[in-house]
Amino acid sequence: MNPPAPHPHPFLQGEGDIFKHLFSSIYFQAFVFKHWRVAAHRAVTSLIIRKSSIVPFPMKDRIKDLAIALAPRLIEIRRHLHSHPELSGQEQQTAAYVAGVLSSCGLQVREAVGKVGVVGELGGQGSDRRLLAIRTDMDALPIQERTGLEFSSRTPGIMHACGHDVHTTVGLGTAMVLSQLGHSLPGNVRFLFQPAEEIAQGAEWMVQDGAIENVNAILSLHVFPSIPAGKIGIRYGALTAAADDLEIIIRGESGHGARPHEAIDAIWIAAQVITTLQQAISRTQNPLRPVVLTIGKISGGRAPNVIADQVHLSGTVRSLHPETSEALPVWVENIVASVCQTYGAKYQINYRHGTPSVQNDLKLTSLLESAAKEIWGSESIQIIQEPSLGAEDFSCYLRHLPGSMFRLGVGFSDRRNYPLHHPQFEVNESAVLMGVVTMANAAYKYWQ
Repeated sequence: MNPPAPHPHPFLQGEGDIFKHLFSSIYFQAFVFKHWRVAAHRAVTSLIIRKSSIVPFPMKDRIKDLAIALAPRLIEIRRHLHSHPELSGQEQQTAAYVAGVLSSCGLQVREAVGKVGVVGELGGQGSDRRLLAIRTDMDALPIQERTGLEFSSRTPGIMHACGHDVHTTVGLGTAMVLSQLGHSLPGNVRFLFQPAEEIAQGAEWMVQDGAIENVNAILSLHVFPSIPAGKIGIRYGALTAAADDLEIIIRGESGHGARPHEAIDAIWIAAQVITTLQQAISRTQNPLRPVVLTIGKISGGRAPNVIADQVHLSGTVRSLHPETSEALPVWVENIVASVCQTYGAKYQINYRHGTPSVQNDLKLTSLLESAAKEIWGSESIQIIQEPSLGAEDFSCYLRHLPGSMFRLGVGFSDRRNYPLHHPQFEVNESAVLMGVVTMANAAYKYWQ
């Protein structure tokens, strides 16, 4: 006796027979194959992860590969920033752009820090709770660009002539790379995008707004056209000078130009003050602790045949050692007072301490050197033998915590390299990748 025929599934009776065709159709087979591929991919990925736990992929190579993959995007970011420069304290559009990039990377973003600055927080997974800050500046200069680049400034009279577009790009690129490390990032990183470095006020604004609260160390960089692209400049100790502002007012008595003995000539006395200050530097200041005093602006007088009764002098004073900087106001006043007393004039001095000298921390500078050397080789390191008498308000952070700044070489090997603040200043864009990889590797190694 034959067994009874199996009872068909209700969905396969009558019009339900359409499912027979569906199950045997190419679409259903494609559906199954697609999900099989996903499952297979997950299995292979799991195998790779388990294997990598046995033979780990070097982090320096992973950081470099991530940065190389991002390189076209980094150049795009840099050119956008270069085309849209903003002056100190007016970086609203730049800040909004930076905040958008950071948010897209999953960072917690705070805007309007230090007036128009941006702070991005990236959390790591390690047990080391030390907080590392990475600082970059965003402002441009009141210079008419004459580079002729396709992506040159679209804003008349404003230019990124000090490389802050590169600095911002390196900061963003570092955040993009480190955010992809996920659970491999050992600690927390705070990214500071600072306004108003060119007027030496932005760092102080950021500090006052709590940007470095709970931070244990801080790193930064600055482009340098005299160092070729492909090299990192490392300086132990003093990197830049303290920059102070000086204003001197000389008050005499007006009179006829033909009878100077009846007047007190403020212009002539001002000339004596300038000359005496310059001579006194070489005779009274320690030559091993350099001081540069420049009077860059003089104004006074009303007519060619009238002896001036008042002259304004404005200038800058640069020094490398904190003790020297502290003593300079009294030194200047003693000289001015002596000259004015000799010739019967009166004076007023306004001496304002500006940004202090950047003093790179020994351990953090060694960290930067090691991070660059590990990836690019020892030939990529250029040890800077002498400090610069330029100024950098990165030093304001160093009043509160240790830090270090490196020089990123951006010079070309086949053309003239114009200096910073020049209307034809350009950077070799290949340096952007080197800056990102070096900074990201230094950040990772900070917790090692």
